[in-house]
Parts: sequence; C-alpha cells; structure tokens
Amino acid sequence: MRIVSGMRPTGKLHLGHYLGVLKNWVTLQENNECLFFVADWHALSTSYEDKLNLRRLSTELVRDWLAAGIDPERATIFIQSHIKEHAELYVLLNMITPLGWLERNPTYKDQLAQIKNKDIHTAGFLTYPVLQAADIILYDADAVPIGEDQKPHLEITREIVRRFHHLFGCKIFKEPKELLSATPRLPGLDGRKMSKSYNNAIFLSDTPEEVWTKLRGAKTDPQRVKRTDPGNPEVCLIYEYHKAFSDAETIKKVEEGCRTAGIGCVECKKWCMASIEKVLEPMRERREAVSEDMIAEVIAKGESKAKEAASAKMQAVNKAIFEIQCEVQS
Repeated sequence: MRIVSGMRPTGKLHLGHYLGVLKNWVTLQENNECLFFVADWHALSTSYEDKLNLRRLSTELVRDWLAAGIDPERATIFIQSHIKEHAELYVLLNMITPLGWLERNPTYKDQLAQIKNKDIHTAGFLTYPVLQAADIILYDADAVPIGEDQKPHLEITREIVRRFHHLFGCKIFKEPKELLSATPRLPGLDGRKMSKSYNNAIFLSDTPEEVWTKLRGAKTDPQRVKRTDPGNPEVCLIYEYHKAFSDAETIKKVEEGCRTAGIGCVECKKWCMASIEKVLEPMRERREAVSEDMIAEVIAKGESKAKEAASAKMQAVNKAIFEIQCEVQS
C-alpha cells in the first residue's frame, strides 16, 4: 500500500512520540510505499504566535526520524511547505468544502473548548482537515495510520473526495482508508500528559544521565512510604513504562516485587532504565552518524520524488476543474 503520514515540527520528540507514531512508521516502511512529511504548515494552525524557527525544527525532526529508524531508502521524506502543490490543492478544496462539515468536526469543537491559552479562532485552524485532506489525496494514499480519535478527520477527507468527483465528474482521487493502530498513551513523569511544555518528558535525544535523573525523580505509588511497604504497581507510572518497554519476565518481576515489597522503587526504576536504554542507545548511535549534509540530501531526494507525484496530480485536478476534462482514473 501507499502510506502517507506527517508530524508537526513543534519541538524535540519524546518517548510518547516514539510509541505512538515512529515505532509504527518503522514497521510500515518494511512492506509498504511510505511518504512521511514534516507538517510545518500544520504547525502554524495552532502555533502561529509562538515564533517557532520552523526551518531548524523541521531539520531536527528529520534527524529524530532517522535516529528512530526511518530509512530514506525505503521511505520518502520531505517538508510540506516545500511542495507548493499542497497549498494549491488546499485552496481548491476549500472552495468546495461546506462550512458545516468543518464546524461539526468533533476534534475542532473539543479543542476550542480545551485550548484556552491560545487564540485558535482562525480560518487556518477551522480548515485544518482540508489541508490534511490535500496532503493525503495529493499522493493517492491507500491508507493513513491514525488513532481512533482521528477518524473524523479522515472521514472528512473521504467526503471531500466524493464531493469533488460529484461536482466535476472525474474520479481523480483515491478514498483513503484508515490504518488504525494502537497508540499507547505514555504518561509524563509527573502523571500528566507527556509534553515538553510540562517539563515531564524523556526525549529521544536525552543522554543516559539525563534519562536516569528524570526517572529517579518520577512519581511512584504514593501509598508506599517505606521500603518495606508493599505497593500497587497499577497506580505507579513507572509500571506503565515497564509495560511499554520491558519484556514479560521483567514486568512479572516488577509486579511481584512491588506487591510483596521484595524490591524498592529505586531498583524498579533501574530495571526500567535498562529497558528504555535498549531503545534509546541504538538511536544515539544512529543520531551520531547523521550529519547536516545527510539530512539535506535526504530531504532533497524525498522532495524530488514527492514533487513529481504532486505535480502530475495537480495537472489532472486543474484540467478537471478548469477544462472539464478527465485525465487520471484512480
């Protein structure tokens, strides 16, 4: 299948990003044609006031991808804003997308209610799903890896495709399917959502010393005051980390040791550290091998391939709209 997916360049990636997105991408690239893009225009939909250095952040995002195991020989990597066809198709799709579809989007309504520290009452935020649709159908994606909460966005994409075909009489686009994947929610080190802004994240670029400092200070079972007190692993966030990164034998030892006070929290955290390091250590080695020139070469190669596909698709789109001619059947 052809898979299309992107990430916004808003800061360093952490373990939550690895579990929720990158680990799945690494698996998908083995047997599929994957296009992974830096969604820098999408970053502006909520962070336009933050004065982000999007060029630098985009480069660092690609560095994290390569360190995590994304292979530029298997996947096409590019930056959204460098392929102007994304913006062209976005404008054209906005012309035919009913306002009600966007206003009824549950994600839009939820974020309006939840995000109080930013002004997101903008056209860009409202039409975020239209740009997302353009990103996907521009490349004839067969499927898009998403979590359950993103299904409404992909359904809007399919509705836009059907409306385009109905209005212009040309079946130019594919209707992408969702590739539902389990997206584990790894809590931050204070129990809240893992986030750079909360200062509670373990980043993919952290050193072993930084990882241990963060784990050592992480919350555990609040009822376990003394070393001899038995604990409840189900209320300990370190146990959540074990379930995400440790093998079955270690998880079993943690469960039994915690409930019987056979191990202390420091020992439990050291085991957790060892499990996390099995993931992060290879990333550090790959990151050391990634130079600025290599990143530039990867992006340039990916953009050339993406540009070729995007340009061909937009020629067909413009013929369908402005000349009422069908050129591509998908």
